Amino acid sequence: MAERVSLLSSCIINEPELAAQANYVFAHGAGAPMDSKFMQTMAQHLAAAGVRVIRFEFPYMLERRITGKRRPPNRQPELLDCFRALLQTVRTRYSEPVFIGGKSMGGRMATLLSKELPGDVVGVICFGYPFHPQAKPEKLRTEHLLDMTMPTMILQGTRDALGNIDEVAGYGLSEAVEVSWLKDGDHDLKPRVKSGFTQSQHLQTAAKRAVQFITEQIITA
Repeated sequence: MAERVSLLSSCIINEPELAAQANYVFAHGAGAPMDSKFMQTMAQHLAAAGVRVIRFEFPYMLERRITGKRRPPNRQPELLDCFRALLQTVRTRYSEPVFIGGKSMGGRMATLLSKELPGDVVGVICFGYPFHPQAKPEKLRTEHLLDMTMPTMILQGTRDALGNIDEVAGYGLSEAVEVSWLKDGDHDLKPRVKSGFTQSQHLQTAAKRAVQFITEQIITA
């Protein structure tokens, strides 16, 4: 399926060939920008399946793009303010149902933001959720997921260093949170060669599961 990609202001918008069934506001992770290979590939897969994907960058990443200098992410309130402002713009501009989410840190910000947005978004979709910092499994980032009420899908590699399948099984996540596992995938959903899978296959599978989740939520909303 052909795809039209347009750059509007500071966002990249991947438009479906035909009418969009939904909008997905897609936030990047802590270390890679909105046009990273992962973000680009996932946006293309989703757009090909009828989802309009709006990618954006948090202030620190925009500054890095301008200056070329790496900087750490903004503090959480600033990240949420940025996400919140863009979401308001998207809801004003487009009439289709809105989903939010992101890669790693971006997905975490989406889950936090969703707690204050009953009715504003239909669901949350995260790719490689950072359940804890790498090599620090005791520092969990799951408290707000224990009583989550908004439908949430997390696409996670079974050996993700920020939350693998054995660790996540014991977290007691809310029933509203569905974790969909990609066999042998790491934090970027990349499996080892010996697994018999490829990252390309896992990204396609993750996109298909995300689209199925979107369709189901639209039907039941």
